[in-house]
Amino acid sequence: MVLRALAPGASGLCSPVASMLGTDKEEDMLLEAKKLLITGVLTPESIAFAAARVAQEQGAEIVLTSFGRAMGLTEKSANRLPTPVDVLEMDANDTEQISAVAADLTERWGRLDGLLHAIAFAPQDALGGNFLNTPWDSVATAVRTSAYSLKAIAVALLPLMKEHGGGIVSVDFDARFAWPLYDWMGVAKAGLEAVTRYLARDLGRHHIRVNCVSAGPIRTVAAKGIPGFETIADAWSDRAPLGWDSGDPMPVARTISFLMSDWASGITGEIVHVDGGYHAMGAASPGSGSPGTASPGA
Repeated sequence: MVLRALAPGASGLCSPVASMLGTDKEEDMLLEAKKLLITGVLTPESIAFAAARVAQEQGAEIVLTSFGRAMGLTEKSANRLPTPVDVLEMDANDTEQISAVAADLTERWGRLDGLLHAIAFAPQDALGGNFLNTPWDSVATAVRTSAYSLKAIAVALLPLMKEHGGGIVSVDFDARFAWPLYDWMGVAKAGLEAVTRYLARDLGRHHIRVNCVSAGPIRTVAAKGIPGFETIADAWSDRAPLGWDSGDPMPVARTISFLMSDWASGITGEIVHVDGGYHAMGAASPGSGSPGTASPGA
């Protein structure tokens, strides 16, 4: 992507930032002509849906994945995007389905520029304060679905990306801490962060960048199934210096698009926090009612 040089004394914004702000319609958009696979779209409230929407608005061509009973919800959401898109069936724990998606994308596009991994699951007995009693089978399900699947999908899609590089981004929840009631999902997220670093190491030779976006709490269908989620979400803005709207996934979605774009060409193996600054604070400020705090969305 070529940036225009400005003459001395000239003012203006160069592509793609200018395009994002609507100041330079002639320049390329952030994801112009990129081919992206986006997983994890369930309802329009999901982070993945917002990421899909922003990607389309920035010029990308996308395909979604889903599986099982969730397919119907994903297909309805796909029709609510600016441009309706196809939904391919892919259980992240089913190697045959992953291979089938890779084959479809090979025939459809012949290349892939980016992947959003927004996949996580833990059985109920792996959450809610049951950490000491969770059986291995439940732990294995959480780790395989939420962490190992990033590696499995990345390797299957590697032939579509290795010639020209690209960006792989996963959705994370800060795994440095032991969160109340998050239990083995927290362990799985720590695994996801580690998988990200090792993939960054091994895929860098192909100019493939691998990063996580550590998002603040967003009120999605999946989040509602996490015991204690509302308590964490309600208190987030008290500690986040920028405030935090748990009903607005767009700050996270925009960061995902940036990390998939050529403007992030020097970033890999990174955990990018999009959480209003919560991660950097030791405690809530006395009497905090952070500026910028918005009312949670529905």
